[in-house]
Amino acid sequence: MKATEMLNQVKNLLGVELSEEVKLEQMKLENGTVLEAEAFEKDNEVFIVTEDEKVPVPSGEYSLEDGKILVVEEGIISDIKEMEEEVEEEEATSEEEEMKEEVYASKDEVSELKAIIEDLKAKLELKDQEIAEEIGLAMTTMLSEQEKVEEAVKEELSKPAADPIKHNPEGETKKQNYLYAQKRNLSTRDRVLQKIANF
Repeated sequence: MKATEMLNQVKNLLGVELSEEVKLEQMKLENGTVLEAEAFEKDNEVFIVTEDEKVPVPSGEYSLEDGKILVVEEGIISDIKEMEEEVEEEEATSEEEEMKEEVYASKDEVSELKAIIEDLKAKLELKDQEIAEEIGLAMTTMLSEQEKVEEAVKEELSKPAADPIKHNPEGETKKQNYLYAQKRNLSTRDRVLQKIANF
């Protein structure tokens, strides 16, 4: 049920008739939304008109169809301003002029930067050559030291590790058969082994 219908029912029950009805002004935003207020002036409440009800306008700035800007804070009009397109266009043209001046100024800077870059390239090439020469010297010294180390290792490896062991033919000993515990009593194991040996 709509709010206006409810209000009419309450009026009928109470038997009260309002002699004056408040007429509200309406304005449209650029996007076509309809706004409604008693008067579009500062400190008046403003609402968005929908089919069912009126909704308070959220805080923010809204562009009206007539080119004005409506400033709303918590559903209340805080200000109505004129569009500042001309000011913005002037600012944009002044910014473009500044950009052009910066471009002309930067051409001189570019030529200076090119000279600096050329100088740095020449210095880098010299440094690269010096570094390459130092690396070449270091490589040759490393190779010569490696050759010295390899020669020293070969000499060490060519020497025998110890004196060779000579065979002593005079030191041969004769095998003697010793028999231990001949007179002891034979155990079962001894008897088994004896039978196997005689087999």
